Parts: sequence; C-alpha cells; structure tokens
Amino acid sequence: MKLTIKHTFLAFALLAGTSACEVDRLPETSISDATFWNSESDLKTASNYLYTFLPAFNSDDNWSDDAYGLAANNISDGSRLAPATATNDYNTPYNLIRTANNILEKGPRAIPVAGATVVDRYLAEARFFRAWGYFTLVQRYGSVPLILKTLDENAPELTAPAATRDQIVDQIYQDLDFAAQKLPTPTALGNADYGRISNTGALAFKARVALFEGTRAKFHKYGDPNKHLTLAVAAAKAVIDSKQHDLYGSYFDLFQYAGEGRQNRENIIVKQYGVSTTERVLTHAYYRGTLENGNMNPTKSLADSYLMKDGLPITKSPLYKKPATSTEVFKDRDTRMSDTFMKRGDPMMTTKPIFDIAPLVFNKTGFMFRKFANIDDWNTQASLIDRPLLRYAEVLLTYAEAQYELTGSITDADLDLTLNRLRQRGGVAKLSNAFVTANGLNMQEEIRRERRVELAQEGFRYWDIVRWKIAETELPKPVLGNFFFRDEFGTTVAVNLTPDNFILVQPASFRKFDPARDYLWPLPINELALNPALKQNPGW
Repeated sequence: MKLTIKHTFLAFALLAGTSACEVDRLPETSISDATFWNSESDLKTASNYLYTFLPAFNSDDNWSDDAYGLAANNISDGSRLAPATATNDYNTPYNLIRTANNILEKGPRAIPVAGATVVDRYLAEARFFRAWGYFTLVQRYGSVPLILKTLDENAPELTAPAATRDQIVDQIYQDLDFAAQKLPTPTALGNADYGRISNTGALAFKARVALFEGTRAKFHKYGDPNKHLTLAVAAAKAVIDSKQHDLYGSYFDLFQYAGEGRQNRENIIVKQYGVSTTERVLTHAYYRGTLENGNMNPTKSLADSYLMKDGLPITKSPLYKKPATSTEVFKDRDTRMSDTFMKRGDPMMTTKPIFDIAPLVFNKTGFMFRKFANIDDWNTQASLIDRPLLRYAEVLLTYAEAQYELTGSITDADLDLTLNRLRQRGGVAKLSNAFVTANGLNMQEEIRRERRVELAQEGFRYWDIVRWKIAETELPKPVLGNFFFRDEFGTTVAVNLTPDNFILVQPASFRKFDPARDYLWPLPINELALNPALKQNPGW
C-alpha cells in the first residue's frame, strides 16, 4: 500500500519561502514561534515539507540527444541567453536549503521531549535534502554561495563570494554521511514510512554525486577525480552489500502502479503522488500532457543505442535488418526498447485504445515514449503513478562505471554483479571482457550504453553527456527520428527526410554547443546585481 506523505498547512506556514536571495534578505517572523519544535510530531510535520521539493515529472530529456519536443529546445541547440531574473532552477534549490537549515537550527529544541536519537533522524532528513539542493545547484552552476544557516537581511553571507566547487561537494558528502549514519534502513521504515529517505537512500545519492563529480573532474581535467570515484565505488558497494534492495522483475511495471510501494525493492527514492482518486494529495498528467501530446519524444539516437538480443549493436549484429515496417524496429532487440517506446498493438488512450503509429503532428520524431503510459490516467488527467528518482539499477550502473573509470578495467565478476543483471532483465546476452575483445567493442562505450538504455526517459542523459564532456560532440548533430514508413505515417503532414529516409527533425545547421561556455549554466543577472562578489560563469 502506498503511503502518501501529507503536506500540512502548518508545515507550509512555518517553512515556505519566496525566491532564494529574497528569502535570505527577509527577517524571520512566523518561523520563530517558540511553541513549535517541541515534539517528534512537530519535527515530522516540518520535515514533510522537504519532500515537496523532490522533482516532479518533466521534459528535461529534451536538453539531451535522447528526446525532442514540439519545437526546438534552447538548451540542446545552444540558443539560450543568461536570464535576467532568477528562475526556479536557481531559486527552488535555495528555498529547499533554507528550509533544511531552519530545521537543523530549531529541531534540537525537541530533544528534551523526543530524545536525541529521534531528533537526529529528522536532522538527517534535513541534511539529506540540503545535499540534494546543493547538488542540483553545483550540477548547473558550479560555484555558488554556500549557506549553512538561515539568514536575516543584514547577514554578511548575502554579499560573500561563491564557495569553490570542492567546498560545496565536500559539504554534500558531510551531509550525506550524517544522513547515512542516522536514518533508518528501508526495512525499519517498512510500509508505514515508505517514501521517507532511508540510510541506503543517502548512500545511493552519495554514489550519484561522487560519480558525477569524479567523471566530470576526470574528463574536464580538474581537481582529484580518483577521490570522488573511490567514494562512488564505496557508497554504491555499501548499498549492494546492505541487501536492502534488488531489481524488480518487470522493467515495464517499474513505471506503472504494479511497481509501487515497499514490495518493489528496486525503488530507493520516489516522488509520491496520491493514494486514490478520492484522496488525491498530489497528481500529475505526465502521460497526456508530456508524452502523448508530443512535448517529449524519443530520437533515432536513443533508438539506435538499444542492442540486439545477441548483445551487439545494430551496426555489428547479424540479427539486424533494415526495417520494412514500424514493428520491425523492435525485432530481436533489448526488450527495454519496447517497454520504453510505443509500438503497434500497445494500449494507448481512451480515444484511440490501440497504438498504431505516432502522429507526426505531435510526435515530431515519429517515436513516442511509453514509460508511465496508462489509459485510465489519460482519461482522468490525474495520474497517481509515483516517479522513481533513484533506483537500485542506477546503483549497479554507478558501481560499474566508477570502478571502470577508477582502474581502467572491470572484472567479469563485477559485470555479473551489475550490468549483466540489467541485461538479463532486458533479454540481452551477457557482457564480458572476452565478448568485448572478440567483437571489437569498447568497454567504456558499453558501460555508458547500458546506463543510457536502462535510465532512458528518466532525466539522466543531459547530465551524463555533460560530465563525460561529449555534449560538444553529440548536441550539434542533427536531430533524427524514426524511419519514414510512408504507408503507416501517411502524407497528410509535411516532413523533412534524410537521403536514407529517416525523419529529419532539426538540421545540424540549427544546433550548436560552445564547450567554453555551455558546460555551466549562466547565473541570473539580478543575482549578480544583488551580490557584486558573485562572478558570472565564463562566456555568459
């Protein structure tokens, strides 16, 4: 049974803020009530608000080479400008950080009643979410102000320079180490507290942070990559050795109601939605509002990354044949492809119960995503399917990649522990060092491929090509779609085609990526005016 964390009006009143720098310039008023922060119930109420900051469904994959929307995306095609005012990308993490800082400062007041152990648990949740907020910022902006307390309008921190990248990442590690020590295990949380952050959640997130920073430092040539990669290996292995998690049997059902709740041990961190249509604390319309209407569609680049079932890419496998129909695109492929892409015969929506071919007026690439597709949810426009934010599959991928990047190799035993478990679920032949050598493959490419297909449509690809420093290679390429099956697509919509008959969605001439500028995001102009000690990122 799904537990919905209820977001009480009291928690909002105590903890909500406006934009980041404006919040830090306002004196506290309602938050200083001395009658609060006196019990475990108070702490839990306050901590519940932190969970509202977990990211909802979005179309972030459009920033990458995996997806394309109804129109060009100014991040993936390099046309964006520095924003005049702070957007949610900058403000929301700082609102979360302020909320966490407030709990960390005032939570200890409850020790006389609740006891230090109970209080530490909620302080650990706050430190986890502070780490989450700072990782969101450092991914985008690199160096940003490091604020570890609530501020009033005269605080000197408001005009201090940004902290270094190393300082921020080290603080993230400290917060996550505290959280991993003080939070309950998933077993201890049980059904009653399913959805709250566990100790393995803190460890798994630490592995994500350390892999990102280690590989980014390695390929962008700064800092100490091995320090971070070593931490990534250790944190991921700690999750594996905990035996608290395992892979779920059905890949498709991971993203349906069947995959919800404590019985699915693969989910480590989830964004929860309502319990039922009559108890709708929170709902979303991701399927109808983002996938079916074409706001995010898979590309040929993503489709081509799926292996044939013999474990070889389409460029090498004797199983691959040029498709004559849309269903042949999926023949003899990794089954995760047909779980992620709509294909003829799949259930679709109330007004068109069975999918045949993607309508090009909406799905510009001629492909349509399938994860989270649910006919009933399309009809109600109020889906309650949870969003998995960190799965055990990611931990396995992190361990394999960090181990390879740290040592330059990976043993067959570690491949069996990690990637081969995912390939088995997808019906794909095992990967081994001998298989790579015999077929002229590259182990690094195969590890990265496995990550791409396993985590497709889950918001990882843009950040992966950024940390690997290949965005400058991948994003300027033309955006291509499905093979144009004229008999199936029809001719009612004008479509541009390549000479080999693939849908041309956006030519390379309209795409660019400046490696001297675009690996970091621009700080909002108004933030630079508010704090002259802040410096704009290079090239912006």
